[in-house]
Amino acid sequence: MKIAKRCGTIIVLLFTIVGCKGEKREVETLVSQVSRKPNIVYILTDQWRGSALGYAGNPDVKTPNLDAFAKSSVNFTNAVSVLPVCTPHRASLLTGKYPTTTGMFLNDLYLPAEELTMAEIYKAEGYNTAYWGKWHLDGHGRSSYIPKERRQGFDYWKALECSHNYTEMPYYGNDNPELKHWQEYSPFAIVKDANAYITKHASDEKPFLAFLSIATPHYPHNSAPNKYKEMYTPEALTLGPNIPKEFEEKCRMELQGYYAHATATDEAIGLVINKLKELNLMENTIIVFSADHGEMMGAHGVKPFVKQLAWDESIRVPFLISYPSIGKNKGTVVNAPLTTPDILPSLLGLTNIEIPKGIEGENLAELIKNPDPNVDRVALVMNPSPFGANFNDQPYRAIKTKQYTYARTPSGPSMFYDNITDPFQQNNLLGKPELSVIQKDLDSKLNSALAQINDEFGTSDFYLKKYNYVLDEKKKAIPFWGFNEGKGNLKNVGATKPIVQSPKPLKD
Repeated sequence: MKIAKRCGTIIVLLFTIVGCKGEKREVETLVSQVSRKPNIVYILTDQWRGSALGYAGNPDVKTPNLDAFAKSSVNFTNAVSVLPVCTPHRASLLTGKYPTTTGMFLNDLYLPAEELTMAEIYKAEGYNTAYWGKWHLDGHGRSSYIPKERRQGFDYWKALECSHNYTEMPYYGNDNPELKHWQEYSPFAIVKDANAYITKHASDEKPFLAFLSIATPHYPHNSAPNKYKEMYTPEALTLGPNIPKEFEEKCRMELQGYYAHATATDEAIGLVINKLKELNLMENTIIVFSADHGEMMGAHGVKPFVKQLAWDESIRVPFLISYPSIGKNKGTVVNAPLTTPDILPSLLGLTNIEIPKGIEGENLAELIKNPDPNVDRVALVMNPSPFGANFNDQPYRAIKTKQYTYARTPSGPSMFYDNITDPFQQNNLLGKPELSVIQKDLDSKLNSALAQINDEFGTSDFYLKKYNYVLDEKKKAIPFWGFNEGKGNLKNVGATKPIVQSPKPLKD
């Protein structure tokens, strides 16, 4: 066990002071309400940037269910992904730590068993735990079976390491090592199974942590169901002013499918929220909707599908949170940024669970319960070692406040944007004499954020050598494809056995 269980002695003490039958019934009801912690439904989507939603002001995309949910939740308008790519975000989300601390800064790494994770903490506090969809934290190949001991505390399991075949998504069901496939568009299939789980456990004495990891609207975009693609005419779609003319046609074609996936996924998410309402669980459930990172989609001359960079298209993600007794805070906005490591301690704060030592994110529970659009703070974003399509990019550290984005590479400052006056980040303010005081203050804030987590801010080579990571010579990424056989087994590639790469040595 990574964390000790606690006992509920409060129930015994309350029962011993009851004097008569009528009083006992009242106390028992009170105990039931007080002792049962809220359920958590965490909905994580893939590559859904913060601007691609109706409630965020997008004039094209249709997201009626999430627009309605935004009116009943707290909206963090400047939520960012700590490292905008899949595995690093997920590792940071589950541990509450930064990628430079865990070593989880590349895709297709194995999250060490020694790390204490969200599900393990909540399971020790008496929660049932369940996971659906894309995992991307196992590092043993994208279609390999993941045994229970590598699921980081999640018990109910309908998941796969990684697939973007949305029309016939593969998965493994609990302890069955046979690879199966969802028989309908994966967001709907996942939600259908999750709703069955929620229904089954709605009246349990134990609360549940249900984690729905839906892989859309990540590419391929052309695989979105035709019903939803027909809602969007490429020529009529709005493009931002930071997309160069040579990318316009390509971006409109990709946006058609991207928005189609978004609309279909919105519909699936609506089914989960409606099920919680139907079961009268809304007043005892924390619901989060977010994404692991965004998508450049041609902005700043960066081709569609690319992320990892510090521009808003890549780092800014949606983050809506609803919680019991939200009351007058429904529909409120928080402009202060939130970064990935802040999420776990904030959930622990909302559920009155002690935050374990070693978690680096900040507990924002009080800001969630008392949302104030005028509050400001610093959120840290990073990419210690760009890989794959971004291999030749400079590593960076960046901070976001409610107004500014400021970034630095090992060569020096690289970004300084006023996101209020320049929402498409077209005017880099670095070196402007009239803004030198603000730039110096932002640089100081960045240094302070790095000092808090003992970030060495080394070169890409420094971090690759520190953890002995070996990238494929051609693709400049962890060679995950060497494992895949398509049936969940490991295989050899020629005379070379694929290596599981992890920040810590794997135990036999």
